[in-house]
Amino acid sequence: MKDLTKFSDLPYVGQTGERNAWNAFGPGDQLGTVNLLGADQVKQASLLVRTGKVINLNLPLNYPITLYDMPARSGYKHHIEVSRAGRDDYLDNFAMQGSTQWDSLRHIRFREFGYYGGRQDQDLDQKNELGIEHWARHGIIGRGILLDAERCLKEHGSLLSMTETLSIGGHLLEEIANRERVDFRAGDILLLRTGWMAWYKALDAGSREKLRGTLHPDPGGLRCPGLDATQATAAWLWDHRIAAIAADNPAVEALPVEPQPGFQHRRLIALQGMPLGELWDLDELALDCNSDGIYEFMLVSAPLYLPGGVGSPANAYAIK
Repeated sequence: MKDLTKFSDLPYVGQTGERNAWNAFGPGDQLGTVNLLGADQVKQASLLVRTGKVINLNLPLNYPITLYDMPARSGYKHHIEVSRAGRDDYLDNFAMQGSTQWDSLRHIRFREFGYYGGRQDQDLDQKNELGIEHWARHGIIGRGILLDAERCLKEHGSLLSMTETLSIGGHLLEEIANRERVDFRAGDILLLRTGWMAWYKALDAGSREKLRGTLHPDPGGLRCPGLDATQATAAWLWDHRIAAIAADNPAVEALPVEPQPGFQHRRLIALQGMPLGELWDLDELALDCNSDGIYEFMLVSAPLYLPGGVGSPANAYAIK
């Protein structure tokens, strides 16, 4: 694996005080931290398969549409054509980021400085750079680790509210890992369980409907626990060589977004090149890990091979 510069030695972006990893993997890089998932990481992850049990990490593609109040994510229409020979089907208005998903490197830009690598819109539009197809060809495959924040905080005697902001930073991630006897390794795919999805699934239809249109980063929007948005947490993820992070909440990071410390999407996606996975279904995996005490597994995810894709269903499984 390529030796990487420590976060504190990464170059600044202009006079912003933010740091970027745009040249960490070489000029013209299209993968970002997916580069950390090399052949050795895949082989080592395969050794974690003990029983062959496969655990689905994906929500149904039509769930949870009630979070969104925008035409692009209003839900697809499923058409089935029946003929004497059999059936075919297709989808209308299918949102790549409408359910369990990955955000690609062309999803978020860092102000006027551009997307990952300093690319501008013309680079994406004319050269078709940073699309999800680069991850699709490579695959997102490696050692997954589940950090179950809800369980850890309950054991501490803390009740985690799913309607309040709680920011989870590196210190708490390390505490959870210690309680689970999980060590961190370069190339880990970190799955953060807040318990938000279990809470959301338990709501009745009326309560879910009341949340429609609240999923936006501005103050006054949805409130939920998630990853801390500070630069220190971005540094922690980089220095631990995390290849990707996914969570069971709508944005990975805690909501709502505050002007200070900022929007972690911009740091992790645009500046560090890290895949962010949102709305992952981690409840069955958590039950299994809590039962056998093993919080590491092989994780296999195949984003759709969609040229120029901004996001994709995760198509992810944990194999234990």
